[in-house]
Amino acid sequence: MNVLILQGSPRAKGNTAWMAEEFKNAAEAAGHQVTVMNVAKKKIAGCLACEYCHNKGNGECIQKDDMQELYPLMAEAEMLVLAAPIYYFTLDAQIQAPIQRMYCVNKPAKVKKMAMMVSSYSPNVYDGATAEFRDICNYWEVENLGVITAKIDEQKTDETKAKIVDLVSKV
Repeated sequence: MNVLILQGSPRAKGNTAWMAEEFKNAAEAAGHQVTVMNVAKKKIAGCLACEYCHNKGNGECIQKDDMQELYPLMAEAEMLVLAAPIYYFTLDAQIQAPIQRMYCVNKPAKVKKMAMMVSSYSPNVYDGATAEFRDICNYWEVENLGVITAKIDEQKTDETKAKIVDLVSKV
């Protein structure tokens, strides 16, 4: 399966990046093709709601930024994994921009499965992100393989790694 991981943490060696790398390693060991795109290091603006994509653009966004690198990857992905830190009760802005920019194509054509991994320093801050993820899965009519959360004392642990490996086994 062709798996695309959108990694939204600006911290290259942070907890979210670690989760994305562990998923990648387990998925590749299981025979899947995996691409990790660190969207936090890209210049991707939010959706302008200009409707160019649905009128003159024929499904193409008017904005020409680093999202252009992501559209072809999204078009070929069969599974999408969102990996993001939780900043103030929701997914960070770095991953929100590419999610919202998918508006121009409505849904990635080949994506059949999704998963999400989120980290935070606090417990009980995942409800907003989990609801958004669930709603995206429902709207895109894709299989929701689940959400892995890791608060401060669960980050970079064998237990969290085991949860990630278990999630990969569902792919």
